[in-house]
Amino acid sequence: MRKVVGIAILAAMVAVAGFGATVAQAKDLKVGFIYVSPVGDAGYSYAHDMGRQAVEKMEGVETSYVESVPEGADATRVINNMARKGFDIIFGTSFGYMDPMLKVAKKFPKTTFMHCSGYKTAPNMSAYFGRIYQSRYLAGLVAGSMTKSNIIGYAAAFPIPEVKRGINAFTLGVRAVNPKAKVHVVWTKTWYDPATEKEAAKSLIDIGSDVIAQHQDSPGPQEAAEEAGIYSIGYNSDMSEFAPKAHLTSAVWNWAAFYPMVVEKVRKGEWKADHYWWGLSEGVVDLAPYGDMVPKDVRTMVDARKEEIKNGTFKVFTGPIKDQSGAVRIKKGEVASDDVLAGMDWFVEGVEGSNQ
Repeated sequence: MRKVVGIAILAAMVAVAGFGATVAQAKDLKVGFIYVSPVGDAGYSYAHDMGRQAVEKMEGVETSYVESVPEGADATRVINNMARKGFDIIFGTSFGYMDPMLKVAKKFPKTTFMHCSGYKTAPNMSAYFGRIYQSRYLAGLVAGSMTKSNIIGYAAAFPIPEVKRGINAFTLGVRAVNPKAKVHVVWTKTWYDPATEKEAAKSLIDIGSDVIAQHQDSPGPQEAAEEAGIYSIGYNSDMSEFAPKAHLTSAVWNWAAFYPMVVEKVRKGEWKADHYWWGLSEGVVDLAPYGDMVPKDVRTMVDARKEEIKNGTFKVFTGPIKDQSGAVRIKKGEVASDDVLAGMDWFVEGVEGSNQ
C-alpha cells in the first residue's frame, strides 16, 4: 500500500512539473519593431506598422516599436536594448540596420532577428523583403499611359540596389506603353524629409514632368504634384488623401501578409534563417486603387498584366534589356536572376540622371 501511495504521489509530482513546463512554454512572445521614420505619415514605416498591428492581434503575442531610429550607432543601441529586455523576435525594417543587427545577433543567439531589404544572414538572423518592383512596373504602365509631356519625374532616396531596381522596373513599365517617355531621377539622399522631398519633386516639375513618382517615405512629392496640377504615383501606402486630384495609384506594401507568419513559425519552433522575397502572388505587395482620372482601358490593361505577374507568365526583368549607355545587360529571352536583381547597380535605357 505504501508503495502504491508513493508511486501515486510521485506521478502527481511529475504531472505538476510537466504542467509547469507547459505554462512556461506558453509565455507571451515579445516582438519588437524598429522604424527609420515616423509611423504616422502614410510612408514606409506606416506600412510596416500596419503589419505590426496584425501581429499585435495574435493571441499570446505582445509587440512594441521604436520609430525614427537613424541608421548606424543609434540602431545598434536600440536593437541591443530590445535584445537585453528579452524580446523573442526583433524586426529591423531599414537597409542601414543590417550590420548593426548582425552585430547584436551574434551576442544574443537565442533571439530571432529579421532584417528588411538587406542580404546578410546568421543562424539566428534572416533577410526579408518584398518584390515591390512588380508593383513599380504596374505603376509605370499607368504613368506611361497618362503622361502627355513624356517627361516623368522620380524623387528617389538613396542610390542602393533596392531603389535602382524599383526605378528600373517603373521605367520598363512606362516604356512598355510609351517608348518615347523618359524617367528623370533626382536623389534626395533621405528616407524621410518632407521638405527636401517636396523640393526634389518641384525641381522635376520645373523641367516639364507631368507625372511625379517617388521612392520616399513622406507624401511631399504627392503634395508638390497636387499643387502643380499634374499627376502623381505614390509609394508605401495609398497616398490619395494627400493628392486627391493628382494621385493615379501607389505601389503599396501589405506586411500583414508576412509578419504573422514569421511569428507563428518562431512560436512553433519551425523558424530557420533564410532569405524571404515575397511578391504579388503572396500578397506582400500590391497596387493601390486607381484614381478616377485613370481610364477604364488603362485599368484593364494593367490588371491583366498584374494577373500575369501573379501567375508567373510574365517576368518584369525579361530581356532584351539595355542600360543607359545602350549596352545589353539582360539578353533576349533571359530572365534576370534574384542575384542580379539584388545587386542591381545600373539604370535601364530610358532613365535620365546619374545612378550615384
